[in-house]
Amino acid sequence: MTYPILEHDPTQEAFVEPTRIIKKRDMPEKCVVCFFSDVIEKVVSEHDASTIVENRWEDGPHPVYEISYRGQRLAFFHPGIGSALSAALLEEVIAFGGRHFIACGGCGVLEKDIAAGQLLVVSAAVRDEGASYHYLPPAREVTANPQVLKGLVDLLTDRGLPYLVGKTWTTAAPYRETPARIQARKDEGCLAVEMEAAGLMAVAEFRSAPFGQILYAGDDLSGPEWDNRGWQSLSEVREQLFWLAADAVFSLEQE
Repeated sequence: MTYPILEHDPTQEAFVEPTRIIKKRDMPEKCVVCFFSDVIEKVVSEHDASTIVENRWEDGPHPVYEISYRGQRLAFFHPGIGSALSAALLEEVIAFGGRHFIACGGCGVLEKDIAAGQLLVVSAAVRDEGASYHYLPPAREVTANPQVLKGLVDLLTDRGLPYLVGKTWTTAAPYRETPARIQARKDEGCLAVEMEAAGLMAVAEFRSAPFGQILYAGDDLSGPEWDNRGWQSLSEVREQLFWLAADAVFSLEQE
């Protein structure tokens, strides 16, 4: 028996190839991928952001914005939720002209001693979703770009900010995170769980676009009962992460 998700096709150009259907824009190569709508709205209103691309999908708009930051042009956008949508939107932003990416988002934690708000630099992601299998050959994990990973670690170290470096579990089904699956992921070294990292990392690797991701610890899945911990109310951490991602993406070497 064969399974479609494992039928990897290494053909570089797809039938609907982004660079053939999307017109390249005059946009910054440096881009923050931000999962926090509240932070994006604040940055747009307080930093005189311009809209580079309206970019509407059936679920609504996914605009790409631009601001001037530290005397340079910075792009940013919300990639939607889930590996499939975020991977597709990253594809489009690469086609628009984005080249270097740092993503910031939240995650659930699988270890009790990881406090809410703790920063986690993603070193690898377990591919328990679908999008990554359309970009990379089947494998259990996708690993982070080593140069970008080092850059993130160096930045956080220089700032004196506490952080963890570790593996995340990217799942497509948050309501099927069963106790057995949670324990299995903990046993293989996952510190966190989220829904997009593996897909984003796979697209970035396929397109040779430097990419890294910083998460902050949110809800707790380590105990006998789920604990939300009010993770979405950590406004200061969320905003701080956006600007850390901006600083990190500017530190990436130009190709």
